[in-house]
Amino acid sequence: MSVLSHVLERAGLATVALASIRGQAVSARPPRALFCEFPLGRPLGKPNDAAFQSDVIRAALALLARSDVPVLETYPEVIEDRGDAPAACPLPPRLDTDGHPAAAEARGLRDAYQRNLDRYGRTSLGRLAGPDEIPDLLERIARLETGESLADAELDGGRLIAAGQDVRAYYEEAGLQLADVTGARQLETWFFESTEAGRLLVRVQGVLAERSDDTISRQYMMPFTQSLRARGKL
Repeated sequence: MSVLSHVLERAGLATVALASIRGQAVSARPPRALFCEFPLGRPLGKPNDAAFQSDVIRAALALLARSDVPVLETYPEVIEDRGDAPAACPLPPRLDTDGHPAAAEARGLRDAYQRNLDRYGRTSLGRLAGPDEIPDLLERIARLETGESLADAELDGGRLIAAGQDVRAYYEEAGLQLADVTGARQLETWFFESTEAGRLLVRVQGVLAERSDDTISRQYMMPFTQSLRARGKL
């Protein structure tokens, strides 16, 4: 967005950017930017806090009057990212042992996922599967760990990326009903570190890396920060 602001400014539109990464804003030099030291993915800082979010927006819009561009101001409040600490999210007991452990685990989360859907009326699930299809999707992902090809598991052509996103959405939305989440990415970290499904994705990414299978799908099946953490580089 910092780069796009230059294009808009040349077209005669005044812009202001909310910058989450200071170094990127310094390099791109947008005409006006407000650096907010908030967790990534939360550009307005505090979820469900309209007063705080409004204050951030007012601070950003105040920069529109500045003509001494480029200008980079810093919002005075810092919110620490607790994403590296997984949410304390107890998993329901698995009532069946059929198939892969991740599939049984996912079936145990079905009620929690539904409670979240009923509460908020929306879901990020549905790129490749619905909630009742998640266990089968995990069975297909698990077949990759044993050497099956992406094509044979029907996960080629970018479908592995969609599969990983659907599984994460299902778990993280269910997790909202099982934990008191206060930090950005806490459920993401919980998913990859504390669940059978998350650990399966980590292992499958490693297997695909060893056989150089579909580099793009492999790289984007899980967030980059989680990939680095899984390899001990973060």
